Amino acid sequence: MLGVMRIALAQINPTIADLEGNLAKIRQQCDAAADAGAAVVIFSELAAIGYLPLDLLERRHLVERQWQLLKELAPQIRIPAIIGCVEPLDAGISPRVANAIAFIRDGKIECTYHKQLLPNYDVFDERRYFRPGTESCIVEIDGLRLGLSICEDIWTEEFSGWEYAHDPLQDIRGKCDALVAVSASPFSAIKPGKRVRLVTSVAQSFNAPVIYVNQVAGQDELLFDGGSCIIGPQGEWYANAARWQEDLCFADLHQSIPEPEPIDELEDLYQGLCLGIRDYCNKCHQSSVVLGLSGGIDSALVAALAADAIGKENVHGLLMPGPYSSQHSIDDAVDLANKLGISSDVCPIKEAYNAVEHTLRDAFAGQDANVAEENMQARLRGTLVMAYANKYNAMALTTGNKSEVAVGYCTIYGDMNGGLAPIADVYKSTVWDLSRHINKNGERIPVNSIKKEPSAELRPDQKDTDSLPPYKDLDAMLYAYVELQESVEQIIAKGYEPEVVKRICRLVEINEYKRRQAAPVLRVTDKAFGIGRRIPLARKF
Repeated sequence: MLGVMRIALAQINPTIADLEGNLAKIRQQCDAAADAGAAVVIFSELAAIGYLPLDLLERRHLVERQWQLLKELAPQIRIPAIIGCVEPLDAGISPRVANAIAFIRDGKIECTYHKQLLPNYDVFDERRYFRPGTESCIVEIDGLRLGLSICEDIWTEEFSGWEYAHDPLQDIRGKCDALVAVSASPFSAIKPGKRVRLVTSVAQSFNAPVIYVNQVAGQDELLFDGGSCIIGPQGEWYANAARWQEDLCFADLHQSIPEPEPIDELEDLYQGLCLGIRDYCNKCHQSSVVLGLSGGIDSALVAALAADAIGKENVHGLLMPGPYSSQHSIDDAVDLANKLGISSDVCPIKEAYNAVEHTLRDAFAGQDANVAEENMQARLRGTLVMAYANKYNAMALTTGNKSEVAVGYCTIYGDMNGGLAPIADVYKSTVWDLSRHINKNGERIPVNSIKKEPSAELRPDQKDTDSLPPYKDLDAMLYAYVELQESVEQIIAKGYEPEVVKRICRLVEINEYKRRQAAPVLRVTDKAFGIGRRIPLARKF
């Protein structure tokens, strides 16, 4: 029978390389846990330096300073603590850095555990930076034996799709009373449920509770949703930390709690995108943002997310009607700004567009109008947005969704101008769903923007469906091609028109160069455009 012990799960939001700030936060949580009578406090993977520092880990002085500061912190920690960190290694093969857990007790680092399985798929590239561990580790606190593991160590092939040569848990299975799994597990829409199933499965195989501590943060493209928990071998819950916010969660292994309610996926997505915008701005020292407001649904959604993330007073919209802009689009953009309470300016581009046309009249002589004239409008708008950003030290947000970005229906050096692409991993169908969700307690996004037929308004009576299939079909094709990586033939076999499928898949391929130059994309699916999808530009495919 396990003795009664209060366990603290410290779910913090670290900033990469902010060593003093991260360690101050760790000390505060340790003090709070000690004051609350906890016997041990457990932090997430790389909590001391933030996940993942990428090539900053090649700066030896940074790694060694983090280690030194952690050793200096140890005497100030009043209870046993399990802290994710990087440990410099002096001898042996490269890399000379370990993804480690430091076990601190009685004022010193008593021992460390090194992560054994280093993921090298999707967004992960840990073999580039870390030397894999080879030894298991069990620590004992007040008679409770805790096995130590780090993130991928518990991700079996069933859940990760990746098979490793050995099981790092095999040496401690049956030898410990609970398994500690510190983690920095990036979010995607299907990840929360998969993670619960994983932790439950590991608890069953161990016949012991799994203490799972996950990071919460927005870090560049990656979102970390928290959701730290303790789950027992019968599926019983002992702890359930908050999602999308820092939390110090307490539990003991004799007092189960009710199983959490199912996650509202749209609310969860909304919270994640807000955190991603907020953290990106805060960690990049940007206090305000600017974006173009077209009256359409995409810019409306981005404006609402930004207002909720960093405050309406820090969001500015530019209304830039062109020669083909409809009055209802201008009215809808004004209505949005008023409903959200954000500031805005109207900056018509018609005169500038006419001036550019005049400048190019000789160069374009004898040529019919085509996409060049359409893109001139988008690029003029991009110029105005960037000018505002420069003048007021604001960051530009792009407003393209995943459906548009996938097929290249976005203008490089135009509406792609910006420092962050908040919804570029959100399909158009989900943009509508999320906008309706935001309106559930009152109209914040104009209903007209949600109901109207999508149009770039770059030529008379233009509609997206002039050249694209309905978004419901388009999104299904894109999901199959981009995320499931199915072939053209497999997608056609689902019943879609062959020539349409071929054209859509070709558009995905030929627009890779645009995405390579795009702003960072907040990742909310299993295959976002960005660091987890690496496609050569020059290829025959």
